[in-house]
Amino acid sequence: MQKPVLLVLAAGMGSRYGGLKQMVSVGGHGQSIIDYSIYDARRAGFETVVFVIKREMEADFRQAVGNRASKGMDVRYAFQALDDLPGGWAVPPGRKKPWGTTHAVLAARDLIRGPFAVVNADDYYGPAAFRTIYDYLSTHRDQPDCYQYAMVGYQVGNTVTEHGSVARGVCAVDSEGRLTDIVERTCIEKDGPNARFSADGGATWEPLPASTPVSMNFWGFQHSLLTEAWERFPHFLERILAENPEKGEYFLPLLIEDLLRRKKASVQVLPCAEKWFGVTYREDKPRVVEALREKTAAGQYPENLWGV
Repeated sequence: MQKPVLLVLAAGMGSRYGGLKQMVSVGGHGQSIIDYSIYDARRAGFETVVFVIKREMEADFRQAVGNRASKGMDVRYAFQALDDLPGGWAVPPGRKKPWGTTHAVLAARDLIRGPFAVVNADDYYGPAAFRTIYDYLSTHRDQPDCYQYAMVGYQVGNTVTEHGSVARGVCAVDSEGRLTDIVERTCIEKDGPNARFSADGGATWEPLPASTPVSMNFWGFQHSLLTEAWERFPHFLERILAENPEKGEYFLPLLIEDLLRRKKASVQVLPCAEKWFGVTYREDKPRVVEALREKTAAGQYPENLWGV
């Protein structure tokens, strides 16, 4: 069985943050959130990381992130391109936005041969999450009648910011810890000790208890996911080009939801009590810097992750 690979989605430009938030320094030696994720992944057992980026940011990304990460990992690059589409399909006029997280994963389809984990570049997940997903991928394989996937599940109360709304996949889980449903909510915000979401742009709100399990886009897949994603891409394009050709996105939760509905996949939710940190908004940075400073002072991380 091939060793799991880590796939880091870093092609987004961080429109709400206002710049390449993946490269924002949050550590004392110029380290970004990605550095801490790669460090945690290496300690968990991952040896190869594939960064999905835009080709035009390659030089800056290598200098800011990739060259340091290469001190501890085998680093590879995949490029998300708007025109990377199945045969017979073309980019519609006016479309500039990438096709979403599933499309970003597909950008690395030629570099992955076995199990792999997927994370966002701008989210801090914590060392326990990487250990859990690595252990799962190292011990599970697809069954003849059902794909065996996993998702690290966070509590929504640990994943919201004081400075605006966030997008999360709200999950339903059965008694055996398997994902039964996931709904992408693009407007979740803090509500006292709990959270709330709006499906109509803020006109009305519904409560989300703090313990509600949510996806932070930390998945564990077998290679079969890439095959399914590519085969189902035309169905997505057919729908989205009719509904929202300029901004519609092919989200990973939409693909997973479809596979669950068709009973083609089982997704084990791996509970995680870690507190999320991220720079969704520029105002989030001081909190992230302080949290990582405290973790470093407590001995969870060295001052200089890569010694450079």
